[in-house]
Amino acid sequence: MKTGKKKKKTLRPGWDEYFLNIAKAVSARATCMRRKYGAVITKNNIIVSTGYNGAAAGTKDCLAVGKCTRKELQIPHGQRYELCHSVHAEANAIIRASVDELEGSTIYISGADSDAGECHSEPCMMCKRMILNARILKVVYSDGNGKYHVVKPAQWLKGRI
Repeated sequence: MKTGKKKKKTLRPGWDEYFLNIAKAVSARATCMRRKYGAVITKNNIIVSTGYNGAAAGTKDCLAVGKCTRKELQIPHGQRYELCHSVHAEANAIIRASVDELEGSTIYISGADSDAGECHSEPCMMCKRMILNARILKVVYSDGNGKYHVVKPAQWLKGRI
């Protein structure tokens, strides 16, 4: 895993920083009361899909209902996803792209806590499996401290096979 470092200010951001900033903007559409995530999928530095976390199509989201079951039950982040009505940002971005657009692409993920600002945005195991299945070759996610990580999804399998 490579960590993106803040370099000397230039007139233009690099591609990873640029697309992470777009993912952050996409997260503003999220309907989760706890965390807002945005995802951007690119191929050859062209955006092919975006997604944010929110309720499944045709269902009411937590903001509309005015409550979050996982928050009410004080369930920690990353646990008991079956109680959540939201679809993850990564999943929403993947289902909106074609197979050809996904193969060999890069996904950028940025998230923020409702009360603490930018957060660590590494994909969960469920999303990692979808990313691998979609044949996405590179994942870039914010670390919650103003930097980012660059990962090749095939590395997730090391030590397992």
